[in-house]
Amino acid sequence: MSDIIRRDPRTEWIARNRLHPLHAAMQPVQHSWMGPNGVIRKNVHGVGFIGPNGIKRIDRSGAQQGGAVKRTAAVDVQLPLHQVPAPAFYINVVPDMVGGRLSSHDRDLLGLARQLAGSDGAVLAVVFGEHKESAFATAGVDRLLVLDGHAFDGYSPEQRVQGLRAVDNQFNPRHWLLPDSRSGGGELGRRFAASLKERPATRVWQIKGDECIGRAGAGQEDLARPLPRLILAAVECAEPVSETSHEALPVELSTTLARSLPRIEDLGAVAVDPAAIPMAEAEFIFSGGNGVKDWALFHQTAAALGATEGASRVAVDDGFMARDRQVGASGTWVTARVYVAVGISGAIQHLQGIGACDKVVAINLDPSCDMIKRADLSVIGESAAILQALIAAVETYRNGAKRDAA
Repeated sequence: MSDIIRRDPRTEWIARNRLHPLHAAMQPVQHSWMGPNGVIRKNVHGVGFIGPNGIKRIDRSGAQQGGAVKRTAAVDVQLPLHQVPAPAFYINVVPDMVGGRLSSHDRDLLGLARQLAGSDGAVLAVVFGEHKESAFATAGVDRLLVLDGHAFDGYSPEQRVQGLRAVDNQFNPRHWLLPDSRSGGGELGRRFAASLKERPATRVWQIKGDECIGRAGAGQEDLARPLPRLILAAVECAEPVSETSHEALPVELSTTLARSLPRIEDLGAVAVDPAAIPMAEAEFIFSGGNGVKDWALFHQTAAALGATEGASRVAVDDGFMARDRQVGASGTWVTARVYVAVGISGAIQHLQGIGACDKVVAINLDPSCDMIKRADLSVIGESAAILQALIAAVETYRNGAKRDAA
């Protein structure tokens, strides 16, 4: 047998051809990489297998060893349970909970809290109002405190600071962690710090021992300072919890909160034209591509859904959408919570631009296109018929809501 390493032209061609069915199998699996803030990120989905329904399943048992064992059925993954019966101290986290669910920023924050808590401390998550999240246990929450009531509805910073003061008096946490974001965490953290007469560490992206490092100088410099009790952390401040499950035991306040007189009256949400929302800030994007044949129907559907319109580069080059609506590496990088791609095959530049989106819905005729592989929910069929059915479903839902209100 010769020791000469010979090339396989066909394998090399498949590895270069992104549209080939075996292209993904020829690519090396990236298990870890360095984020923009210097934090090493892990791909928790790197080890797994394709189930009978075409869904990627995760196997943390170690029996598979990189796909050596062929699996034909789905396996329920049982993560090791981390319990803290008698916490020595608490690390309190106040997530933004945009839309009632944990965001990626919130999960990074919980990962940082898990590091600070160690094996003796407990991570206590403080949530205001009703929420829709059911994955607190896998996000690293040991104790969950929900402060509900109409007093916390809408914009109520004074009432929330009063609630955090009550939590601080009862649990006396070692550290408070809030996201330094534009979704409320940055303002609430600074108000809370002023109430406690403490100086917080802001825009923190790394913690080493008793020292934290935050962004300064318009994000161009790093500022190191001793670790304070109140921390406002940036995105990718730590790696999210992924290898353990936690109890997320509910706890309650021992005192009753008095309703404070707000200095600012919240008049509720103001209707905003979705077309006026910048693409980078839109939470719900309805994007069209080369597969859209009826653009009038596309605009009608986006208006019915109340979504911000986007487009692929092909649709923009063909003149169907404005240049500022282009999504992708050569357009705008978006971070929407819901991204609907209509008739978009999924070029690599477009997939890069939607990499930070939470949920992706794909409507396409081609079940083997890259966008279908990326999507969390796929609808295979003619876009015109699907959009018409979607408009009808939205109208039925709204009419039913109006009858219930009447």
